[in-house]
Amino acid sequence: MSLVLVYLCRHAQAAAGTPDERRPLSAEGEEQATRLAARLAALSQPPAVVLTSPLLRARQTAEVVARALGAELRVEPRLAPGATVEQIRALASEADEPFATVGHQPDCSEIARVLIGRDPGFAPGGMHPVDVPT
Repeated sequence: MSLVLVYLCRHAQAAAGTPDERRPLSAEGEEQATRLAARLAALSQPPAVVLTSPLLRARQTAEVVARALGAELRVEPRLAPGATVEQIRALASEADEPFATVGHQPDCSEIARVLIGRDPGFAPGGMHPVDVPT
């Protein structure tokens, strides 16, 4: 068994509206995404790839992060609302380097609970590293 470092990220704050899938980041959300990108860039092992939910607010968050890191950006349908730890494990089994995911709540908290035994809290634009066994 090996471990893959995954940075679980929650998308930044979205504007109100419908349909839910097309809600863009708010002005505050854009600032949160920029702070998230800076936090990830400062890590000793920043992600080389950013995988994102297909929903607009997640994609916009991931675009800011990927641009700041010079990382590859990929839309990953398995990160849409309802993502599970099994899906994160599958993504980790396909990876050979640290990566970030940009997803949703309560998915991030539920995945963290299984992997680390607790919910570290995921505010909009929040992030927590986890080692995922593959």
